[in-house]
Formats: sequence, C-alpha cells, structure tokens
Amino acid sequence: MAEVKLSIAGRQYSVACNDGEEARLIALGAMVDEKAREAGGGSAGFNETRSLLFSALLLADRLHDVASGVPVAADNPQTEAKSSQIAEALEGLATRLENLAQKLENSL
Repeated sequence: MAEVKLSIAGRQYSVACNDGEEARLIALGAMVDEKAREAGGGSAGFNETRSLLFSALLLADRLHDVASGVPVAADNPQTEAKSSQIAEALEGLATRLENLAQKLENSL
C-alpha cells in the first residue's frame, strides 16, 4: 500500500492508495486543489468541510457537463479521450467524497 501527500487549498493530506496508483491520485489531488482554490477554499470564512463541499460541487458540475456532452474543450480525439478519463476519475472522486460526507454527517 502506497501513501501520497496531497496539498489541497493550502492543507496537507496523507492518502493511502494501491501501489501504482500514486500518479493518478496526485493528478486527481491537483484537480481538487484547483477547484478548491477556485471555490475560495483558502479564504477566510471557509472551513475544511465547506471548502471540500464547494470543490465537490464544482467537480460535479464539470462531470455533469462532460456526461451531458457539453463541449468542454476543442473537439479532437485526444481531448475527447482525455475528457473521458477525467470524467471517470471525477466519478470515482465524487463517490469517495460522498462517502466522506456521509461519514462526517454520521460523526456529528
């Protein structure tokens, strides 16, 4: 079992993953970090849970656009393949975030 350190909205996280999945997890973490910063995750008034919520919403919005066929980038085979990979990755991330949110709700 491998461990990856991710920086999301200025916070550090250690995340375990299967051996060989480190690069993918780092790429997913970078996507979440980008959305967290876009959502204002590092600004005052946003706690960690709220930052992750808005990041998840932005990612879900992007995933919905891709799944609905809304053009996200220039149409070419490489972009479409990459969009498909991103959509799959975001789906997995959304599931993980839903599980995390459920655990957080159950612990309150």
